[in-house]
Amino acid sequence: MKTKTAQNFLEGEILLIDKPLTWSSFQAVNKLKYVLKKQFDLPKKFKIGHAGTLDPLATGLLIICTGKFTKKINEIQAQTKEYTGTIVLGATTPSYDLETPIDATFSTNHIHDRLIQETLPLFIGEIWQKPPVFSAIKKEGKRLYEHARAGEEVKIEPRKTTVYQFEITRFALPEIDFRIQCSKGTYIRSLAHDFGIALQSGGHLSALRRTKIGDYLVENAITPIDFEKIITDDN
Repeated sequence: MKTKTAQNFLEGEILLIDKPLTWSSFQAVNKLKYVLKKQFDLPKKFKIGHAGTLDPLATGLLIICTGKFTKKINEIQAQTKEYTGTIVLGATTPSYDLETPIDATFSTNHIHDRLIQETLPLFIGEIWQKPPVFSAIKKEGKRLYEHARAGEEVKIEPRKTTVYQFEITRFALPEIDFRIQCSKGTYIRSLAHDFGIALQSGGHLSALRRTKIGDYLVENAITPIDFEKIITDDN
């Protein structure tokens, strides 16, 4: 990263961050905001935000926009996203991932590679899915995960989304690795859960990495810690 000035970040920068495991997207943005404000003495109202949330248990590409480029966030969010990850078949969790413990187990004896390939087309194209109850969507003034953690039941309406590509890259029961390209608003955790049901079993997400948003690649991203080091060393 070439030497930057305060004006660069106020006028607008698009920063490609590789979000670490267990970090929230909010934490990543706050880290960069702290580093930039400290290094460049930026005003309190300095604008910074991310273009698409990643769950704490997901890693990968988080696009962070600064200054006037925060106006580009909606445009970036609308672009096609690519993920890789792992689905564990034969078990479900309330959060559809490893945030919560397994709540039910199912047989996987009937599952074979051909059945997997026959089921994949059901999840390609326009599909309907319900967001996970452990998600940041607001319902009745609270995040869904707040309702869930309080033991409150809320009705979640299904949403239409689009999956452009969905392929299995490794088949090693109970795990299957995948690569998927999808539209904004697709919940990969919900897809993992629904895929398990379609296989007459259960399923949950055990790993997820966002590799691409539009033409932006995770290979060109750096961690928040590396960003801090570069900014500090270069300025």
